[in-house]
Amino acid sequence: MKASEIRELSRAELETKISEVKKNMFNLKFQKASGQLDNLMKIKNLKKDVALIETVAREQELGINTVKASAKPVKPVKAKKVKEVKEKVKKDVAKTETVKKTVKKAKSKE
Repeated sequence: MKASEIRELSRAELETKISEVKKNMFNLKFQKASGQLDNLMKIKNLKKDVALIETVAREQELGINTVKASAKPVKPVKAKKVKEVKEKVKKDVAKTETVKKTVKKAKSKE
């Protein structure tokens, strides 16, 4: 169930939708208890649907207008920063190798 579809529903339709989803969830829980439910993700998805519907109902109650966020262009990562990060990783790897060699030498002396 998509949020955009739910936001188009009226308050009364949301209430009926919530009751339908809760009835379905009850039936699935009953099936789970009796060992007949194959896909446990159905219960999880229905819980999410209930939460989404209740959230949209509350938004409508408060008069909150939800506007879709405009797609912001992603800033490209500067090549200089990429080089800096790569150099730092190389240094960290070199330090790690040095520490490993030191530990091996200490173990071999014992």
